[in-house]
Amino acid sequence: MAHEFARSALIAHMRILALALATIVGCAPVTGSSPTLPLTATPTPTAPATTTADASATATVPTRTSVAATPSQLASQRPSPSIVISGDVVSSSASRVAADPNAAKRAATGIQALALDLYRELAVERTNLAFSPYSAASALAMTRVGAAGRTAQEMDQVLHAAQIGDVDAAFNALDLALAKRAGSYPSFGGASLDLATANRLWAQRDFHFENAFLDGLSAYYGAGVGVVDFVNARDAARGAINKWVSDRTKERIPELVKDGILDELTRFVLTNAIYMKAQWTRPFPKTATKAAPFRRLDGTEVSAQLMADFKSFPYAKSGEIQAIGLPYVGGLSMVAIVPDAGTFAAFERSMDAQRISSIVDALQFQAVDLRFPRFTFRTAAPLKPALTHLGMRLAFTEAADFSGISRQEHLILQNALQETFIAVDEEGTEATAATAFFGGATGGPSQWVELTVDRPFLFLVRDDETGAILFLGRVLDPTAG
Repeated sequence: MAHEFARSALIAHMRILALALATIVGCAPVTGSSPTLPLTATPTPTAPATTTADASATATVPTRTSVAATPSQLASQRPSPSIVISGDVVSSSASRVAADPNAAKRAATGIQALALDLYRELAVERTNLAFSPYSAASALAMTRVGAAGRTAQEMDQVLHAAQIGDVDAAFNALDLALAKRAGSYPSFGGASLDLATANRLWAQRDFHFENAFLDGLSAYYGAGVGVVDFVNARDAARGAINKWVSDRTKERIPELVKDGILDELTRFVLTNAIYMKAQWTRPFPKTATKAAPFRRLDGTEVSAQLMADFKSFPYAKSGEIQAIGLPYVGGLSMVAIVPDAGTFAAFERSMDAQRISSIVDALQFQAVDLRFPRFTFRTAAPLKPALTHLGMRLAFTEAADFSGISRQEHLILQNALQETFIAVDEEGTEATAATAFFGGATGGPSQWVELTVDRPFLFLVRDDETGAILFLGRVLDPTAG
């Protein structure tokens, strides 16, 4: 096995890594009354409207025509040619925008900043952790397409949009760049990289969405709209979403949306899935794997399976920190950052984007006698508290402004979930992100170093060309599933 990450409706794998992320949106309940259900389609204003969702700011909403997310109703209304209906999937026919190669790196810069923000929010328990910054950022960016006013401003802050520029163009470029990584690599004995991302909006039947929102999802994120009924057939809706996620994570995340998450006010669920199954450029010899002690944060020891190899790896040492790059075929890599014993907590507190970048930039090929643990675990991360604390406060309240999604009802974010599964072994990793491929270098200096990873460490899976962090996490106990 290899690494596995799950998704926020996202899937990834180091040998096997799956990641899933779901953003759940519903209408705001009216105090003292019950919502009228089922919903019926209502016309969208044809003149610019001023939103009142943000108490201290106003925003002008451009003139748009709304479209009901119901195939039969769309047909009866003679929908715009920009709407495509296929079974229970509705999408815009807007063509995918051509990618600007430089934009992908700008997206990676914002994702790295968000990655460290989320790490600090999620790493509160003394347990293993794995999540996909790429998946979380993608789902946020998709939701941001329909945000307005101060709600949009807060989302831009969390996304570090000032570093990215045109958020939609940047994520489109990165998504298309990652799509090119998959394939077989004859120079590595036919080793392969399976890397795929997918996005989908799940919409309430008979609900109206703005054309511009559907166009944006299609043009920049390749996303269609799956039509379900959260009001009258909630279990079937949950089953459809979970099956879609399970299929795209190779069944690593079979039940992202748990029972009770959806309710009669849910209007749509935005999912992002990423799946990666990558092989090391050179597998660890299985016969070299041996049991060895691994010291946890509290000083106790467990017996872990440590893989072993002696070869040239990207390696760096700075003070109390050692770092090693583990290349995958296809231009992805895992970077493990290993503080000296007793210093992991201090390193976490001091960790920032500049320090991570400097460590990665310092990696140089060197002969290393490496011992590295196999590990497999799963993380379920509720992102709502983290995003709220990071500054995205209005989106989860009745002050939210998602008028760019629909003006049929007042929408708020109900929840944001991510689940990640990672498995690392001698063969590689299956995950959302791929392996860093250090193809050109051979050998290294005659001096060699020894690195035994027998203590807590941080890891990230990144795309080497763009620098995008697909997965980030820590291993405090490689035996804890």
